[in-house]
Amino acid sequence: MQTGWPASPAIYEIDTWPWLTGLSRRLGRPVTLADVPAGVWDEVATPGLDAVWLMGVWERSPAGLAVARADDGLQRAFRRALPDLAPDDVVGSPYCVRRYRVDDRLGGPSGLAKARAELRERGLKLILDYVPNHVAPDHPAVLGHPDWFVRLEDGSIANGRDPFFPPWPDVVQLNAFSAGLRAATLDVMSRIAEQCDGMRCDMAMLLTNEIFAGTWGRHAGPVPATEFWPGLIGELRERHPDVALIAEVYWDTEWLLQQQGFDFCYDKRLYDRLAHEDAASVRAHLAAGRDYQDRLVRFLENHDEPRAAAAMPDGRGRAAAVAVATLPGATLWHDGQFEGRRTRLPVFLARYPDEPADLGLRDFYRRLIEVAGDVRRGEWRLLGTSGWPDNPSHQDLLAWSWDATVVVVNYAAHPAQGRVELPGPALAGRAWRLVDRLDGRVFERSGSELATDGLFVDLPPWGFHILTLS
Repeated sequence: MQTGWPASPAIYEIDTWPWLTGLSRRLGRPVTLADVPAGVWDEVATPGLDAVWLMGVWERSPAGLAVARADDGLQRAFRRALPDLAPDDVVGSPYCVRRYRVDDRLGGPSGLAKARAELRERGLKLILDYVPNHVAPDHPAVLGHPDWFVRLEDGSIANGRDPFFPPWPDVVQLNAFSAGLRAATLDVMSRIAEQCDGMRCDMAMLLTNEIFAGTWGRHAGPVPATEFWPGLIGELRERHPDVALIAEVYWDTEWLLQQQGFDFCYDKRLYDRLAHEDAASVRAHLAAGRDYQDRLVRFLENHDEPRAAAAMPDGRGRAAAVAVATLPGATLWHDGQFEGRRTRLPVFLARYPDEPADLGLRDFYRRLIEVAGDVRRGEWRLLGTSGWPDNPSHQDLLAWSWDATVVVVNYAAHPAQGRVELPGPALAGRAWRLVDRLDGRVFERSGSELATDGLFVDLPPWGFHILTLS
């Protein structure tokens, strides 16, 4: 990990434009990054968080906005999220970047500098976006550097895309095989790195030689002898050795992008298992080596995924939150997740719908994040469980430890009982006190029993413990 970053950072994603709109309505005056009150930054700085990702600060494109306002499919999606949609609510996609300069409507470069200083005062690092695959159709490079783009048979610039979906109509496709584009990418990333402590690189796997060639074929030209990321990241490290690089990746390319230089890569596979599968599937995922696990980003939602409160109801969401909060690697939380928002907002929109806050859920998340920040230290181990011939419910238990802390989660909609095999020497011959860090319950156990039989647990549906032994 880069200097100054914790090994397992907890990151909080803020959708900057709707967040500022909400603050403006709450305070009764326009609010930009330049004048967010200190008390609001104090609210953001939940104990246990390490970094804030201000998503979508760059200058948005008038040309991209015109496309979004004319697209019937997008308009329907906007109205599903905001039934009282007004024209000013549509501000364009933050991933349709016209220039890598903070949008003046959000406070401009000086506003971002002020926000970074406020975060730093509270011990929080700042993460910003970089979108390497595409730019807005009115980006200055379209006219200034036409050789940086993928062109179709008719000579027009292709719209941006990934290989499994139709093109995105509001952006144009950069050519990852262009030497000029690669050099320009280094300069842009260097300028971004001067303004933050970490970068989240959008759809980073699209720029690998194999995927890019598979997507664009002859339109991209000859495949270079070198990959897009490794040399670029190496040179960026020489200029900015402390900046952390996070790759949004899919399609089982996490290990590849880790090897190409990224500090962390999205763990979409774990998200899918937690959202749709069972404990056995999650346990199999966690059996991978620590060199891989330590560099994954665990999450239950972000701006691209459904809201966790809607996708993981009835206790599953809390159980999944305990899991991701206490695993090795980075953890990503999302603005509105703690309060139980259920509407996923399209990134084109400047305003959240009105939704009641779940104050009990908010208190649970705040306590969980504080506890997780305290216990995720030392050696992490995946623990085994055992049961009885007439009770296989132990198979629904997920368990791991961080030194003297044991985490157990019943990842099922029915009760589960079993014994957790504890690591560590010298359990026998002593009495042990186990304190649940989330609710304060205390359990007394014999060391001989723990050493011989393991830790007996009896958990309700979607129940959990975070137990510190002393």
